[in-house]
Amino acid sequence: MPASPRRRRLRPKIFAVGLSGVVVAGLSLAGITSAFAASAGSLVGAASGKCLDVANNSTADGAAVHIWTCYSTVPSQTWTLADNGTVQSQGKCLDVANNSTADGGTVHMWSCVDAVATQKWSLNAGGALVNQASGKCLDVRERGTADGTRLQIWACGGTDNQRWTLTGGGTPPTTPPTTPSNPGTPVTNPDLGPNVSVFDPSMSASTIQNRLNTVFNQQVTNQFGQQRFALLFKPGTYSADANVGFFTQVAGLGLTPGQTVINGRVHVEADWWPDGSQNATQNFWRAAEGLAVNPTGGADRWSVSQAAPYRRMHVRGNLALSDGGWSSGGWMSDTKVDGQINSGSQQQWITRNSQIGSWTGSNWNQVFVGVQGAPANSFPSPPYTTIGQAPVVREKPYLYVDSAGAYRVFVPALRRNSAGTTWANGNPAGESISLSDFYIVRPGDNAANMNAALAAGKNLLVTPGVYNINQTINVTRPNTVVLGLGLATFVPQNGVVAMRVADVDGVKVAGVLFDAGTTNSPVLMEVGPNGSATDHAANPTSLHDVFFRIGGAIAGKATTSLLINSDDVIGDHTWIWRADHGNGGTVGWNINTADNGLTVNGDDVTFYGLFVEHYQKYQTIWNGENGRTYFYQNEMPYDPPNQAAYMNGSTQGWAAYKVADSVNNHQAWGLGSYAYFNVNPSVVNARAFEVPVKPGVQFRNMVTVSLGGTGTISRVINNTGAAVNTGHQVTYLTSGP
Repeated sequence: MPASPRRRRLRPKIFAVGLSGVVVAGLSLAGITSAFAASAGSLVGAASGKCLDVANNSTADGAAVHIWTCYSTVPSQTWTLADNGTVQSQGKCLDVANNSTADGGTVHMWSCVDAVATQKWSLNAGGALVNQASGKCLDVRERGTADGTRLQIWACGGTDNQRWTLTGGGTPPTTPPTTPSNPGTPVTNPDLGPNVSVFDPSMSASTIQNRLNTVFNQQVTNQFGQQRFALLFKPGTYSADANVGFFTQVAGLGLTPGQTVINGRVHVEADWWPDGSQNATQNFWRAAEGLAVNPTGGADRWSVSQAAPYRRMHVRGNLALSDGGWSSGGWMSDTKVDGQINSGSQQQWITRNSQIGSWTGSNWNQVFVGVQGAPANSFPSPPYTTIGQAPVVREKPYLYVDSAGAYRVFVPALRRNSAGTTWANGNPAGESISLSDFYIVRPGDNAANMNAALAAGKNLLVTPGVYNINQTINVTRPNTVVLGLGLATFVPQNGVVAMRVADVDGVKVAGVLFDAGTTNSPVLMEVGPNGSATDHAANPTSLHDVFFRIGGAIAGKATTSLLINSDDVIGDHTWIWRADHGNGGTVGWNINTADNGLTVNGDDVTFYGLFVEHYQKYQTIWNGENGRTYFYQNEMPYDPPNQAAYMNGSTQGWAAYKVADSVNNHQAWGLGSYAYFNVNPSVVNARAFEVPVKPGVQFRNMVTVSLGGTGTISRVINNTGAAVNTGHQVTYLTSGP
């Protein structure tokens, strides 16, 4: 289906509010008219030295407003402080979206309406632009100084990110704090539920090690169990060996990795198989974050496959990604490895925005985006796809403890054209939110409580557990954070949609697993309603370590796992999986049914680390314009019983990645699709990738594999690329269609 056209937002009229008592540049109300009538030029931010700017020089209603490097000839940076109190550029007025008066209300451009109080501003003696409707100040989000940082309203505090100078270059900027924050009420001893262990440097090494061992011994083979754990280390130095099992998150509570140091190991092994195969292809669902590790013997190991993120880590030595047996795909970001990374048997891997000493090893598909020290692009020999910078990205939010002992959640700032870690030069840029602004979800909680908290303006911190939800979790407020610990899991009941995110700016969903219920859900997660068309380029919604599972633990069913209708969404590591194995009675062609893994209708959507496997029709469908994918890993369904059950009309099978015929622009780098038709090896899939033949559609560095020669993929992309089958098991293609 074609991408939806952008639609004009309708807004209700509101009545004007009097301007009594407002002061503009030291003038009383009587002086406002003459002051504004004579005021035109650039508005320069004191903190950044950059200009208030309308994104993309747009004159459309709803156009985003941000800061940008000042250019004297750009009309979108020319502002008039009009005599009626409006602030205008190119005939449109600076306006607060949706008539909001709350902290964080989005500022954009809209057709001028004299009676609308959200379009009335005053420039006070301190250089702040004060909105008449709310009494709040025009504020640069997260105290950002980067080009493209969006504007909002916030309680006036006299800070540099709220001070503006009209024309003339402005006052010299001061250095903003490196961790701008929303102070909130300090929370020093939160109840994080029964499945979170918080370690303190004052605790004995034996006490900590006993807890680590107890959790690991319970989780080492607990692939489809209900237990979830988070093991958190407060800032300090520890001697410990953290062997990380299923559904376990091990994380430091420092703002940067170096604040929490482990002398020992934080590792994953593949020695739990009785046959001694060291097979890591099922080492799923675990995580390590925010730790500096001085590894025993100078080397650590993270032998994993899908849904096992390795984030904000600093390995002061070498790191191995396998331990002898097969391993099948993983994720690393915002991480520094001082020594060498050895990928070993990893069939595919993505490393994003990191710094490494060196890399050795390759099999089918290794992708590096914004990685300092990455090997040169050399696909297919060896199959390295190297891209120097990530075009637009935000790192995953995380829980930390500040210097006063208060718990907070840090939301890293949006970065453009970036390489390396966020913390290379000290504290990262971003927003720090008090835990008092979060509703803490604990085992036994329900969706009604979550929705009530969200409606009251709270964010969600979801502690480890499995949550059966009988109504949709509705995220409607811009900039809401939903952060899961210990792979917190939502299971929809009675066929409901598990989560819907409104078409608003800057929502962050991270660290959660959506596990389909036994009654079919049409969708597990929806981002933006059908027809969404708002431009979120300056403050996109982002999904970090958001995972989906159909079957395995229970006989789950869902037609589509993830549906993205909003524009500009960033996908930052997701595994969308229809189970190929699991508990008895939970897996089968007519049991854990699921048509599509991911459907993208929004424009300008970017995915890093997209893993989609085993769906029964198109596994990924992309209908929006200007989509980008950096790394794609796919396995076709193992279990078609025969060819007749796996036909797309007259075509044998369904492509792993379908770009709609109506799309004019789409880019993808580093893609792999594999066949293993073990139920019926005679099944054939016509092609892995199906795309329109247009100049703006480009796929680079593709590989298809017949795993063990079991199953056939006839072509790589459209009708190009040699077949893989028993006699020819791997085909590489550097470009298409």
